[in-house]
Amino acid sequence: MDAELAICRTCGTQFGVVNPERCPICEDPRQYVPRGGQAWTTLSALRRDHHNRFAAQGELTGIVTEPSFAIGQRALLVPFGERNLLWDCITLFDEDTAALVQRRGGLAAIAISHPHYYSAMVEWARWFDCPIHLPSADREWVVRPDPRIAYWDGDRLELGQGLTLIRTGGHFPGATVLHRAAPDGSGTLLAGDVCLPVPDARYVCFLWSYPNRVPLPAADVRRIGDAVAPFDFEVMHCAFWDNEVADAKRVWTRSIERFATAVQTPGGSREAADQ
Repeated sequence: MDAELAICRTCGTQFGVVNPERCPICEDPRQYVPRGGQAWTTLSALRRDHHNRFAAQGELTGIVTEPSFAIGQRALLVPFGERNLLWDCITLFDEDTAALVQRRGGLAAIAISHPHYYSAMVEWARWFDCPIHLPSADREWVVRPDPRIAYWDGDRLELGQGLTLIRTGGHFPGATVLHRAAPDGSGTLLAGDVCLPVPDARYVCFLWSYPNRVPLPAADVRRIGDAVAPFDFEVMHCAFWDNEVADAKRVWTRSIERFATAVQTPGGSREAADQ
């Protein structure tokens, strides 16, 4: 029956029922309901005409669904002891995907940056019998409850093996990034879409709604910057395929100041652009 549970075609979230009345994630103004109205599919239907591709994303392994489905984000396999942590999640999960993940060590845990990427997280967690680490601040957006969901409070969660979840807020109250420490101090930041790259490679942007292009207030942007400031990283992975950012800590710090200045005061956009 799990393969026949309803999946929202717009955000890719799997519900715990066959016939939901609505998708609260898409009705929220950070997302959207298409002009043609809400539409649904199932995991069994997706398995017939979609597949997952595995490929390197910098030093990590990415997993993306083809043809693109819903929001189109990709997941990342992050080494976690002898197994992996799945960062963010995608909707399509099938036997081929399970076998390829298992060949790479399987999953010890799942962590997700924000509710738009909850997708079919319960399917993944049940197969690998692993916890899903979600911040309590976003609990209201879980539409398929499961005992494997481990809610956490506070600003940070130390997972071990050099992995730390950092609650930045912004895009959602529980929006989270993952820091991966390195022995040489370089480090990697997995940002989901707490931020996203822009055409100018010197910057990233911080929005409350990405599809609807709504910016965050300056105070929220600075709060995001403060949450991540203690951590060092040279590379940042954002939410979509080939969205890696080099010289990442400088790009991040520069972008926090630029974006906060741009939205804080009249004329700020011009001042920030000159930085």
